[in-house]
Amino acid sequence: MIWRSSIASIFWRAVSRTLYTGVTNDLMRRTFEHRQGLVPRFTSRYRIHRLVYFESFRDVRTAIAREKQIKGWDRAKRVALIEAKNPTWEDFGAQWFSPFPRKADPSFRSG
Repeated sequence: MIWRSSIASIFWRAVSRTLYTGVTNDLMRRTFEHRQGLVPRFTSRYRIHRLVYFESFRDVRTAIAREKQIKGWDRAKRVALIEAKNPTWEDFGAQWFSPFPRKADPSFRSG
């Protein structure tokens, strides 16, 4: 299973065009955490939920080195990396989880 090895990944938020690069040993769990905002850090604060890129490695040290390499790149180079594998910026996490819950329209509030 590709999501049970060491993974360097990039998550994205379409509205702000913010990219987040990280490493995990369980891509499905980490994608769920991003989507639900369960970790009170950068990704939940900026609602970065969409998994748009990942690479699998056998060794965690290699994954961490790749994460640091990608983080050192400028935005254009990271975008090129994503678009080489995922030209439509498809959310790979959508195949595991249902669509995001929408915020309630304030006009529907009772009161």
